[in-house]
Amino acid sequence: MITNFDKLCLDLEKQELEAPNGVTSAANYAQLLAIYLYQNDLCNAKFLWKRIPQNITSSNPELAAVWTVGQKMWKKDLPRTYQALAAYHWVEPVATIMRALEEKVRETAFTLIGRSYSSISIETVVSMTGLSKEAVLQICRDRKWEINDDGVTVNPAPPVQPAPLHTSSEDQLFKLTEFVSFLEN
Repeated sequence: MITNFDKLCLDLEKQELEAPNGVTSAANYAQLLAIYLYQNDLCNAKFLWKRIPQNITSSNPELAAVWTVGQKMWKKDLPRTYQALAAYHWVEPVATIMRALEEKVRETAFTLIGRSYSSISIETVVSMTGLSKEAVLQICRDRKWEINDDGVTVNPAPPVQPAPLHTSSEDQLFKLTEFVSFLEN
């Protein structure tokens, strides 16, 4: 199982650069494109798609399916992103990357919901996360989000922010002294 996508990305980029005429295999392109999506590097994904030779893009359905996911992500269309992820039967090693991508997109959606809404309909959460209503309700309970009595809305709790690091009084005094000295000069 692939666990270090950053290292794999560098390896795949290197393979593309060192390939004859700068053209690597369709499998390498599919993995690299999927990793760019996982990294939310949509610009690099788009540039990669544009530089892949037409004969490779047209003859490789998995590569085209990865790009379809990228197009939905580019448009920030979460429901269709999940549909595109589910519409294709991914083959390893791309399948591992696409599963990780789906989990990351879903977690990002939950974080966004927690930060942005004080109240939201459960159906909207279902749409934004691509999960069933039952799964959404369970995750809301796990996250300690308040499910209203009407059973239609949920009140998300914002994600817990790490406590700011406190500097010692000595450090603060030193910084203040440096600042005042700078202003006096």
